[in-house]
Amino acid sequence: MGKKLFVGNLSFDTTSEQLSALFAAAGAIQSAMVMSDRATGRSRGFGFVEMGTDEEAQRAITEFNGKEFQGRNLNVDVARERTPGAPRDFPRSPRPGPSFDMGFDPREGGFSPPPKPRKEGGSRRNLRARKRSL
Repeated sequence: MGKKLFVGNLSFDTTSEQLSALFAAAGAIQSAMVMSDRATGRSRGFGFVEMGTDEEAQRAITEFNGKEFQGRNLNVDVARERTPGAPRDFPRSPRPGPSFDMGFDPREGGFSPPPKPRKEGGSRRNLRARKRSL
């Protein structure tokens, strides 16, 4: 199995095909992908290239790291596995202040009452402005 390489500092106009054509000079390429933003579809400025063998991957690193491509100097290195962030299923730490959902508040010594309901119609200033406009 080959090595996966991280290619950074790509031009935002670079496509996966151009990246693949560039790295083909160093050896056999299994895959080449420029990462794009989900919302806009625009390139994020980095990509990944998977080379056929470890020797070809090392040759690509020495040949293309710091090389200018489309007006930018490339950063090429061995890709590292993503480290997982904080798990999302754990509850967050309690916020300071009273709890408004009948939750436990250690500062109050127990459970706190729910908040008072708001008046309909907004603030006094808002009510006065509405009366004047009628």
